[in-house]
Amino acid sequence: MARKTKVANETLAALLDQMTRVGDLWSSENSRIRCYACGHRCLIGEGLRGVCKVRFNRDGKLYVPWGYVGALQCDPTEKKPFFHVLPGSQTLTFGMLGCDYKCPFCQNWLTSQTLRDPAAGVQPQQVSPEEMVALAKRLGAAMIASSYNEPLITAEWAVDIFKVARPEGFKTAFVSNGNATREVLAYLRPWLDAYKVDLKSMNDRNYRYMGGKLEHVLETIRLVYEMGFWVEVVTLVIPGFNDSDEELRAAAEFIASVSPDIPWHVTAFHQDYKMTDPRNTTAQDLIRAAHIGREAGLHFVYAGNLPGMVGEFENTYCPGCHALLIRRHGFWVLENRVGPEGQCPECGRAIPGIWS
Repeated sequence: MARKTKVANETLAALLDQMTRVGDLWSSENSRIRCYACGHRCLIGEGLRGVCKVRFNRDGKLYVPWGYVGALQCDPTEKKPFFHVLPGSQTLTFGMLGCDYKCPFCQNWLTSQTLRDPAAGVQPQQVSPEEMVALAKRLGAAMIASSYNEPLITAEWAVDIFKVARPEGFKTAFVSNGNATREVLAYLRPWLDAYKVDLKSMNDRNYRYMGGKLEHVLETIRLVYEMGFWVEVVTLVIPGFNDSDEELRAAAEFIASVSPDIPWHVTAFHQDYKMTDPRNTTAQDLIRAAHIGREAGLHFVYAGNLPGMVGEFENTYCPGCHALLIRRHGFWVLENRVGPEGQCPECGRAIPGIWS
């Protein structure tokens, strides 16, 4: 069985290598290539792959994934989660294969851990950017997002889709681990509207366990805000891993130091993939985390993944007059009082986000 799995993995790698083009985010360094797609900044020798396993050096050029999807779904924009982007709309979300992290609690491991974990692997489906945008139109989506694996490592493919989508009136988004570089963010900025960052922990040892560095993610949050992306931050609250009051407060205070208007979503962990020891997150865990976020000065704190169990933390309130602006149940918008200009109907305060 092990031999059969290995052969299947090698066959998938060969198939994925055919669905590539020469990338944009690299430069030559002597006989090797420096990739700028993510914070690893891999230096890749001839015939070798980066940490992500899907960007590789062939004949002195960096080849990158292009022309396929490994996952594709149209669902509520709130599920991404974006709570301040076109409330009640639908987003066509696509993913490719591979990741620059190896999180043991990944809920998309079948796509993200392809070529790293022999048990993972999804067959890619060929598609063109034009077909993707046509599908989004047929499904009535308002936004197109890259998710399900790490979108930074397939940035060229996303940009080629967004170049077709933006002139057709679609908003665009990344759902990312935040292990970015200034170069990739500058490459994305003309074509990308919204950026969700996973802030998985405030402990660098935890990040190194997942294959990253905390400092890279904190810098990404600063950069995406300064560069004018709409940004929302998500922390998956995992009991015993990142759920102490001290660590949650550190996360909230950091986000507030960038801007108190950045929405912070604290979401519920459930046992998955290789992390099956911690208990599942409860509603009380999320409510405690949300209160910490408010105490740190954040204007918009949301508790997710437990519909109907977290009270007011599913809703959006005006930070000025505290009027109820958007009432939700899980990912569903039940009432939206924010107009297309993004103002509170009670006091006129501007509510940050993308509303039209």
